[in-house]
Amino acid sequence: MIHIFLGTKAQLIKMAPVMVELQNRNIPYNFIFSGQHQATVNNIREEFGIKEPDITLYKGRDITGIVQMLFWSIRIVFFTLWNRDKVWQGDKGGVVLNHGDTFSTLLGALLARLSGQKSAHVESGLRSFRLFHPFPEEITRLLTFRLSNIYFAPGDWALANLEQYSGDKVNTAHNTLLDALRISQRAVNAAEIEIPDGDYGVVSLHRFENIFSEKKLREILALLAEVSKRGKLLFILHKPTENKLKEYGLLANLETIDNIELRPRYSYFQFIKLVKQALFVITDGGSNQEECFYLGKPCIIMRAASERQEGIGANSVICNYDREIINDTLDRLPDFTTGQMIFDHHSPSAVIVSALAQYHGREAGTPA
Repeated sequence: MIHIFLGTKAQLIKMAPVMVELQNRNIPYNFIFSGQHQATVNNIREEFGIKEPDITLYKGRDITGIVQMLFWSIRIVFFTLWNRDKVWQGDKGGVVLNHGDTFSTLLGALLARLSGQKSAHVESGLRSFRLFHPFPEEITRLLTFRLSNIYFAPGDWALANLEQYSGDKVNTAHNTLLDALRISQRAVNAAEIEIPDGDYGVVSLHRFENIFSEKKLREILALLAEVSKRGKLLFILHKPTENKLKEYGLLANLETIDNIELRPRYSYFQFIKLVKQALFVITDGGSNQEECFYLGKPCIIMRAASERQEGIGANSVICNYDREIINDTLDRLPDFTTGQMIFDHHSPSAVIVSALAQYHGREAGTPA
């Protein structure tokens, strides 16, 4: 049996096309939700037409702190091992799909191995080659590689990074996010969201290395304040980011900057509509980097390094917190506006589902 283990909004967005493909081919799957993120998850599930989780391992508040993460992880491990038949629906030799580089990714891979299942890693082979940047994602990826039996790599570069690991490797050529964006185009224009009248940029920041250091967060806010002098910025407020802004006493100051408007997290289709109509995006998120690449949108990556190749040297720039790099990019936005790729007919999700069907020794059905 195919099991899909995920727990964050980003994971759901990227795995949604795989789940849709499974549903279209009438291939049953067990949807296991770790509950790492609760906010907006149901909205995303409904947007993509995905079934409700077959089992939810945690139903409390969003996991946003390190200590909270530790207790949550221990709780899920013990619950899953104590309730194996319930969690895995009695299956003892299935394949567990884990996505990306979150704590839910590592938990899913670990629990798969402890429960006698095969672990398959989607978006595998991404590397920054800097152990503590991003932290803890780079370490999470390396541990997940070790625990995996099947690897779905989103391109030649990622595939080459998996050479030392034994197991079945599949090159999906692109990220499943390409499929998610393609699906979103059917409804994104109808998504209800307030769009500013004039030009604007979108800001999305949430990474550990950026928000868990007061010094670094202050540095980033100073850069954003300078950028806001050029025009309006819509700052999407992730819960962990909001918590840290409050803890450091920075939120009130941020709210006083005239050209920075704080916005809540949105459903996926709403967010994509906002990004499509923006002049540029400033982000530390890997998914946002990929979205901007596929949409041809200028993207300033607020990091020192990225494990992703999408857009680098084309529409995206790693600014390394450098004011001059940011200003130069904003001065030359037309140079960083590239063609959209969402009309490419290649489907990474279809590649994954076909490979899984072959792995199970049977042909997949015909899409509905």
